[in-house]
Amino acid sequence: MNETVNVGELQELGRHMRRDIIRMLTEAESGHPGGSLSAVEIITYLYFKEMKINPEDPNWVERDRFVLGKGHAAPALYSALAKRGFFPQEELMTLRKINSRLQGHPDMRKVPGVDMSTGSLGQGLSAAVGMALAGKLDKKDYRVFVVLGDGEIEEGQVWEAAMAAAHYKLDNIIAFLDHNGLQIDGPITEVMSSEPIDEKFKAFGWNVVKIDGHSYSDIADALDSAKDVKDKPTMIIAETVKGKGVSFMENQVGWHGVAPNEEQAKRALVELS
Repeated sequence: MNETVNVGELQELGRHMRRDIIRMLTEAESGHPGGSLSAVEIITYLYFKEMKINPEDPNWVERDRFVLGKGHAAPALYSALAKRGFFPQEELMTLRKINSRLQGHPDMRKVPGVDMSTGSLGQGLSAAVGMALAGKLDKKDYRVFVVLGDGEIEEGQVWEAAMAAAHYKLDNIIAFLDHNGLQIDGPITEVMSSEPIDEKFKAFGWNVVKIDGHSYSDIADALDSAKDVKDKPTMIIAETVKGKGVSFMENQVGWHGVAPNEEQAKRALVELS
């Protein structure tokens, strides 16, 4: 945990991460801006304030683990990893290029700091449950953090993993739901509604907290409260805006998986300056 980073610095880091995302996707001419932008505050807080990690030793046994269930939001994760020193900042511009380590979904075999290869939606929480259970069996005090998409939780495997996490009393797992309300085909409530999400996770035996996912103070308070919960995993339902920070992308389902062109990128970067 980094006690020295304050809210103003987190906001500035988040702004620069959003600029990284726009630049990376424009250079790659492909990728997923909407869900990357909506998860920025969550990922920023975890990597710069909350998690116990060591960029000089990415495989440190005592580190906290992070699983990006919604693997298509990899640009947000890559930006955080570069800024934390896991690999050079200039490597971000190789996103999705041939022979680059930074592919469209994170690869734990190639990218320092990536704890789980994800992209097949629904599998990330299962992997996180395995990590958390291993921590309990090995009597380690690390925690496992997960970011899920609200479209992703339509996958049945998520609920099997949720049931297992509660059954094994994994209070060392904290999941964030990036609840931006949109998936590739439209609003989640129209495609395959998982509502009421809070009541369902409660019924599955989880501690549930609802927050503004773009508020660092809300994120901090939710994480602090989760530390006091024993024998239950915690789900933090973070209300977010898809495409957050770029006016013409916000709440627009068309920006789920389309990269901005040069002109659109210029407009976005002006807004994020």
